[in-house]
Amino acid sequence: MYDLIVLGGGPAGYLAAERAGHAGLKVLLIEKRALGGVCLNEGCIPSKAFLNSAKVFDYAKHSEQYGVSVTGASIDHSAVVARKNKVVKTLVSGIAALMKANKVTVVSGEGKIVGKNKVAVGDTVYEGKNLLVCTGSEAVVPGIPGLKEAMEAGTVLTNREILDITQIPNELVVIGGGVIGLEMASYFNSAGSRVTVIEMLPNIAGATDREISDILLKNYQAKGVDFKLNSKVLAVKNDTVVYEHEGKTYSVHADKVLLSIGRRPVTQGIGLESIGVYCERGAIVTDAAGQTNVAGMYAAGDVNGKSMLAHTAYREAEVAVNNILGKKDIMRYNAIPAVVYTNPEVGAVGETEQSAREKGLDIEVLTKSMMYSGRYVAENMSGDGICKIILDKKRRTVLGVHMIGSYASEIIYGAALMIETQMRVDDIKELVFPHPTVCEMIRETIFD
Repeated sequence: MYDLIVLGGGPAGYLAAERAGHAGLKVLLIEKRALGGVCLNEGCIPSKAFLNSAKVFDYAKHSEQYGVSVTGASIDHSAVVARKNKVVKTLVSGIAALMKANKVTVVSGEGKIVGKNKVAVGDTVYEGKNLLVCTGSEAVVPGIPGLKEAMEAGTVLTNREILDITQIPNELVVIGGGVIGLEMASYFNSAGSRVTVIEMLPNIAGATDREISDILLKNYQAKGVDFKLNSKVLAVKNDTVVYEHEGKTYSVHADKVLLSIGRRPVTQGIGLESIGVYCERGAIVTDAAGQTNVAGMYAAGDVNGKSMLAHTAYREAEVAVNNILGKKDIMRYNAIPAVVYTNPEVGAVGETEQSAREKGLDIEVLTKSMMYSGRYVAENMSGDGICKIILDKKRRTVLGVHMIGSYASEIIYGAALMIETQMRVDDIKELVFPHPTVCEMIRETIFD
């Protein structure tokens, strides 16, 4: 009998197992593929390895702008993939060591719930006092004519397969202009592909503040990425993608197609129905403590469909484990940072201008060019980055912060802290920011 069985070894799963094991619980972690889940093996980490290589290559190609002469710069994609694999292997090994250090038993195999807090792996049934489901998410595959056949032929790829192709395609079509699609479009564009992005919405980057996403779009277009917005894919025929735009039908050639229209929780085939777990729109329903409608059963990460981000999964896992340990804790979603790791980077947290106005909030919007940052100017020959802050007009507190430019991914946590702690404008003005840094833009914008 285990104190906790964790089904799924992605960010939510392995962190929950670590925290619970460290607290002295007897923990079993079940993972069907590899520790680290999609994030470490097929998403967050490998894609960042790709993007870093692209960034280095871009700097080399344009090094003369910074007084550095580089000739014959080229990118070796097979070497990029090899480095990516090395990075992933190192981090997966690290998680395995972490499980061992916290006395977590790890079972490799596909787990299925067969009773209350009972999970079977093959013919072996494990029982626990508590169960935490962290089965994550998978790529959405719509019923587009010809899509399934193209996937079987290897022409259409998901985020999993595209990270392992050995050659740069001459022409890459990306279906979906969300974060995954944009990051891969960024890498392959830098690496030499002619990239076309087909997106149903009139904007890219999903719920990103529109002013920020428009700037990002212009940066992509300047680098040669072709966007087909307000467009719907009708069919995939061999090496051709057929789409509709404003009532007319068009087609574009593709050596490879990346399908990235979104992800859905993995809740099918894991036995939830055997114990009556309540799901809504394919996601496990949880309360603020991570508890499901079944006593002793929790869910964390993408499987609850609330915020499909690895760092959200980490916090949800902590909340669930704390409640299992008898420590009251709740999950809050008002200050979850989001990042697009392109070049330039996008960092965002809290309300966008659009979401705030839709909710009828009384807001003040402050926007300032990144050119007011000395470090930004020193490190960028030109740039149209901005810092945008959404304030509660009456309370004078921060509701949202949105940045596009250097180091946005490393800065945005500070903005999340401001929202989480409901810092007032006057409090932020009294903070001392290091100089010269890009993070000073938050203070500069506030002083406007």
